[in-house]
Amino acid sequence: MKKWWIITGAFVVVVVVAVIFFGLSNLGPLIKSAVNTNGPGITKTQVHLGDVGISIFSGEAKLTDFLLGNPKGFTSPDAMKIGTIFVKVDKGSLTSGTVILDRVEILRPDLTYERAVGADNLQTIMHNVQAAVGSETSSKPASKTTGGGKKLLIRDLLIKDGTVNLTMPALAGKAVSAGLPEIHLKDLGSSTGGAPPAEIVHEVFAALYGKITSPAMTAAFNKELK
Repeated sequence: MKKWWIITGAFVVVVVVAVIFFGLSNLGPLIKSAVNTNGPGITKTQVHLGDVGISIFSGEAKLTDFLLGNPKGFTSPDAMKIGTIFVKVDKGSLTSGTVILDRVEILRPDLTYERAVGADNLQTIMHNVQAAVGSETSSKPASKTTGGGKKLLIRDLLIKDGTVNLTMPALAGKAVSAGLPEIHLKDLGSSTGGAPPAEIVHEVFAALYGKITSPAMTAAFNKELK
């Protein structure tokens, strides 16, 4: 009997390891496909992720060359470019309904803040994301456009070393730049045990927009304009 239990236990361990290994080895293409396929439906702009590298044993991922395009009606070629994003995945959550990201670090984002009469590009994108959140919460099951049913929970998210480039008609195609203050968010989606992707994106974007339109950033822009 004892030998049977040992064999059974060993088999279970092998199966669990195989599931984790298979999940992580396929996570890179899945992340890239999810961002490039579902992203435009959430932001209503061009979204492109260049590559995803996965460390199978540590559960860490490196995302490179992320691009967020501008909404229609704005002249700048893009709203955001990010060279590198580091992600630490809770491997045990891969087979559950909520994927847990222990850490997300967004390094050196380069943002274009384009202001026009009565609107700006980042606020327009945020409104598009909010509309996607409403679509996710009202549709059952969740549509493929907004995330396919999997939920996200982010324990710790850090945005640092960013730059914001302000442009508007009065600048005649030129831009003034200022450093983006560090943004640190915790436990995104934790209050509900995980949230749809669009809801997480909206929460992060709202924090980002709050920093960009803060009095400190306005003062920095005014200094550069003078």
